[in-house]
Amino acid sequence: MLAISGVKKTHDGFELGPIDLAVDAEVLSVLGPSGCGKTTLLSVIAGVADPDAGTVTLNGTDLAGRPPEERGTVLVFQDGALFPHMTARENVAYAATSTERVDALAATLEVDDVLDQRAATLSGGERQRVALARSLAAAPDALLLDEPLANLDAPIKRRLRDELRPLLSSLSIPVLYVTHDQHEATAIGDRLAVIADGAIQQLDTPGEVFAHPATPFVASFTGSTNLFRARVDRTDGSPVLDWGDHELEIADYECEVGETVEFCIRPEYVAIVENGVGERPNVLEGRVRRVVFEGDDYLVDVAPEGVNDVIQVTLSPPVYDRLGLADSERVWLSLPSDAIHVLGAGE
Repeated sequence: MLAISGVKKTHDGFELGPIDLAVDAEVLSVLGPSGCGKTTLLSVIAGVADPDAGTVTLNGTDLAGRPPEERGTVLVFQDGALFPHMTARENVAYAATSTERVDALAATLEVDDVLDQRAATLSGGERQRVALARSLAAAPDALLLDEPLANLDAPIKRRLRDELRPLLSSLSIPVLYVTHDQHEATAIGDRLAVIADGAIQQLDTPGEVFAHPATPFVASFTGSTNLFRARVDRTDGSPVLDWGDHELEIADYECEVGETVEFCIRPEYVAIVENGVGERPNVLEGRVRRVVFEGDDYLVDVAPEGVNDVIQVTLSPPVYDRLGLADSERVWLSLPSDAIHVLGAGE
């Protein structure tokens, strides 16, 4: 187990921590924006930087004062950091336990065709994959990956992301996987730690973090672009929020009547319905304000009547084509009560 207790680090005016983490034989995705402290945390664990306070232990051994090469950890930075005078094969084999392991990892990471090239001649993506193969070949007690897929093209990144998850899980060691990409974080991690401003904002399973974000930052960074404020109108039966001219039924959260709360709903959970308001709860009339095609989906901004906010809706191309939406067109939105999440309710 990798245990991080009360770790603090100040660097160039930036303060990390205190950080408390316990990572067992699992993959922990560490998600956050640039400059939030992700790489600083890995550097402290690996011994590249000394903490100002706190302890790092690995399998019960305090790592304080131990140089990087004696800690049992391997850190892979975003740029790969290969030995430029060596071939790719020599880099991977540097700490490998067998030739067979070198060949197997090279095939998995698709660098078997460049093994005899010098590292200095490799492309950025090839260098990153060779560095990843070298780190896995070393059979470390803990593996620290800093944006390992950042330099790869989208198709290769997506495929390696899917292949890395079982590979990393099979290691049965603590793995910290740092990324700013929410899709990578959720696809690879058993658990997900969201970091901002040097502090862990939320630590849970990816599904729980995405469905029930703990803070406005977590909500926005993980894709809940629909983040609004409302007042709790009543709590008897299903709680109801007053949102502009609308009453929204929500799930059974512990709210106080009259309390102003922040709530969010993911764009993919909002539906555009064709039958109008009728007697159904949480159906709002609005007008289309903008449509953006993102390749896999359409993002549709809708301004509901009676509220000074805009709701974003994610539609698949078949649904968008069926609806045939146009700018300023009148539509009806359905917000399922169990998809509306009140931030911090019940805490």
